[in-house]
Amino acid sequence: MLKCGVLTGGGDSPGINAILRAIVRFGAKHGVKTLGFLEGWQGPLENLVRPLDFSDVSGILHIGGTILGSSRTNPFNVENGPERILENLEKGGIDFLIAIGGDDTMGVAHRLAPYGVKAIGIPQTIDNDIAMTDYTVGFFSALEAITGALDRLHTTAASHHRVLIVEVMGRDAGWLSLMGGVAGGADVILIPEEPFKIDEVYEKIKRREGMKKRFSIVIVAEGAVPEGTEGQVVAEARVDQFGHVRLGGVGQYIANLLSERMKMPVRVTNLAYLQRGGSPSPFDRILATRFGAAAIEFALAGKFDVMTAVHGMRIEPVLLSEALAKPRPVEGFLLYLVDLFG
Repeated sequence: MLKCGVLTGGGDSPGINAILRAIVRFGAKHGVKTLGFLEGWQGPLENLVRPLDFSDVSGILHIGGTILGSSRTNPFNVENGPERILENLEKGGIDFLIAIGGDDTMGVAHRLAPYGVKAIGIPQTIDNDIAMTDYTVGFFSALEAITGALDRLHTTAASHHRVLIVEVMGRDAGWLSLMGGVAGGADVILIPEEPFKIDEVYEKIKRREGMKKRFSIVIVAEGAVPEGTEGQVVAEARVDQFGHVRLGGVGQYIANLLSERMKMPVRVTNLAYLQRGGSPSPFDRILATRFGAAAIEFALAGKFDVMTAVHGMRIEPVLLSEALAKPRPVEGFLLYLVDLFG
């Protein structure tokens, strides 16, 4: 019987447990035993492992988060990290690994290939910024949360005649801001792909006043860059194990500048972790299930150092080297949506 190790790393997204459920159940159907590594890459690094069977994954399809826990551990920042992982995999008789996460988590899997680790990546991030796949697990669930928040904020903004700024996630790509803004009827949409001018934001709001609209909703991705500044607005200069600073504060930055000009009150709402918590949407449950089953299929076919990707209705393997080459920004033909009604 083949042994599959699975881990979940980085920020959580709704749908991870649905992936685990599919891996365990589809794997068992094809003679594959699944072992779950706890706390992301810390699991195989420190041999934190537990067996996963039908009873462990029963009833978790609709539950957010991950039953295995997560972390931002980078084994390549730990002395002899890759060698320790290889030793623990051999000790446990693990034939292949499935790494569920974003570019950092899957990037470790790709870097372990020269050490002889056979791995498959499953893209899971609400940012939808992984190349070579139409969608990542978690994106549509986060989009529902953002749209619902904008629906609720509209009533408050209209009742109190305010400018409400909503900051959402999106370090390098504005998928959540753009699609959430369109679905939720935002009046101004700001994304990392296009540096914004505060004067233009102000003018859009003033035009609405001229149409007797005494409120406005501005949605901004955390990675959006004010034109003429040195770069993204940073909440904390300290970097994590993958070299990322913690973004945050661009919403308040905009609010401070607008407050100097506006007669209306300006308020900021940062959706933060509300975007990636809770139950997965139906689409994410289906995508997660298909990705989990496909990962087992790829392994049985001897396809490693690849990632599951959805292209239209098909799930196909793509090389991790290509998927991780660079973040996937909002595609140019969709940028017109930023100013669709501006």
